[in-house]
Parts: sequence; C-alpha cells; structure tokens
Amino acid sequence: MTIDLSRINPYDAVTRNDLRFDGQFYSAVMTTGIFCRPGCPAKPRAENVRFFATAAAAAESGFRPCLRCHPELAPDPPDWQYASPVVSRALRLIGEGVLDEYGIDELAHRLCISCRQLQRLFVDELGAPPVAVAQTRRLLFAKKLIDETNLSMAEIAFSAG
Repeated sequence: MTIDLSRINPYDAVTRNDLRFDGQFYSAVMTTGIFCRPGCPAKPRAENVRFFATAAAAAESGFRPCLRCHPELAPDPPDWQYASPVVSRALRLIGEGVLDEYGIDELAHRLCISCRQLQRLFVDELGAPPVAVAQTRRLLFAKKLIDETNLSMAEIAFSAG
C-alpha cells in the first residue's frame, strides 16, 4: 500500500532530507512549479508545499521534475504495495506496454472492468488517470536517458515512446 500522507508529517521528512521516504511521496513547491523527492537539498517553506503520492499526480497537477534531486530516479514502490490488486495488475500491464500499444479500452478489458472504473481506481490510489501515469513514466524515462546516455534525441524519443 502507498504511504498514507495523513498519518505522517511529510514536511518533517522533507526538512530532514529523510531518504527512507524516497519514492513514497513527492513534495511540490507551488512558487516554483517543481516537484522533488523527500531527500532533495531544497528547503521550501511549509506554506508553499503540496504533497503527492506519485510523480504522475504531481506532473498531472502541472509541476515539473526537479533538476537537483531528479525524481525520475526515485524507486517506484513495488506493484504489490498498492491496496487494490487491480491497480497493481494495471501497473504491470502498463509497464509491459499494453496501454501504449492497445489503448485504455484494451487495458480495462484485460482487467475485466470498465474504463470508467479503471480511471476512478487510478485517481483514488495514485492521484492520476492511467494515461497520465504512462505518460509520466515515459517522460521521466526520456529525461533519465538524456541525463545518462549519449543517445541522439531521435533515439531517445523512440526508446521512451
């Protein structure tokens, strides 16, 4: 299950650069429009910070990844940590490329639920719809390739989808 942000003080983890929460949640600074990992050296003011359970939820809300802490490098929580087995299976299928290749209808069909139910489960558990989660994964993967490889932009675009 993902971390319940109401049961901890996430701002404490951010101010202490607590790496135990890396990948568990993301802090977004409203004044800069950037989202970070809990271990980022940036120290935003409490009134300017919003917290998100996933990078996709932060990106869906209009925030961009930090260039200091590189949230795209944060480990994803294992699929089994999500409360719903449907969301866990959907994340595995998205990772295998089902959403990119066949679309949301086929993904929902493989999970034996409606598209609307799939959207609702993703928004409830991850804070973003399945398409936004897949797009964020592609974007963060492309950013990682740009930072770590010497591939051309065309090769990166092809690799990241």
